[in-house]
Amino acid sequence: MSHTHLVLLGTSLLGLAAGVVGVFAVLRRQALLGDVLAHATMPGLALAFLIAHSKSLEVLLVGAGLACGAAGGMLWILGRYTRLKADVRLGVVLGVFFGAGMAVLGQAQDVPSGGQAGLESYFFGKPAGMLERDLLWLSGLATLCVLAVVLLYKEFQLIAFDNEFAQAQGWPTGRLDLLLLSLVVLVVVIGLPIVGVVMVSALLILPAAAARFWTNRLGVMLMLAGGIGIGMGMIGTMVSAEWSYLPAGPTIMLTGAAFFAFSLLCAPKRGLVVRWLRRQGAKQLSPTEV
Repeated sequence: MSHTHLVLLGTSLLGLAAGVVGVFAVLRRQALLGDVLAHATMPGLALAFLIAHSKSLEVLLVGAGLACGAAGGMLWILGRYTRLKADVRLGVVLGVFFGAGMAVLGQAQDVPSGGQAGLESYFFGKPAGMLERDLLWLSGLATLCVLAVVLLYKEFQLIAFDNEFAQAQGWPTGRLDLLLLSLVVLVVVIGLPIVGVVMVSALLILPAAAARFWTNRLGVMLMLAGGIGIGMGMIGTMVSAEWSYLPAGPTIMLTGAAFFAFSLLCAPKRGLVVRWLRRQGAKQLSPTEV
């Protein structure tokens, strides 16, 4: 398998995992969770580089994963043991970790062995520069996320739509919340080298938001979001491969924006164009025909 095919495989599986996991974040009104967790990886990336003096994928992703997990744990604790609203919790965690990240990145710039230069790919994504073993490893983690959603579909469905009922029935809602949060963390971490810190949150939101226009059924929405995520990864990567001056991360996001715009306009029930045509047709009817 060529390197280009491996990059396509990696971005497609990442899009699938992000689309499927992002559905539950959107349904639970936690769409900005991915953005908070993505920015929370910044101190982990910089600290891993400063401690290990290495820019290898494994070292930096371990640091990013630990920082992202700490941010997720802080969100979970604030949600479980305080009365702070969701937007306040997200703002607190974002401010703390983003500020820490900027401070540590300032230290990384002063390191003689290359400074911050090698970390730039994690801000904007650079899948073409990854090794084959890195892409296979990230693809395996993305597959793990999808399998977890498939195996726990009923449980996640229950806490997404009626968490209080699930808690009253004795379901371990706290552990399920933590597991779902862990899947979001995992998608964010594996998405860093492909689309970068800045755009990984959009990879979680766009497929789910686009799929929401087409259906009210969770199963169908999951399949649509997964398909849109795959389309984003494949089309964006192929466009970037054809025109090398276009980075893969932005082209993947622009592809997702195109999917979202098409859904917004043309979805059969919620599309703006369809709704406008219906209103125009209703206005043309005479009072007796109505």
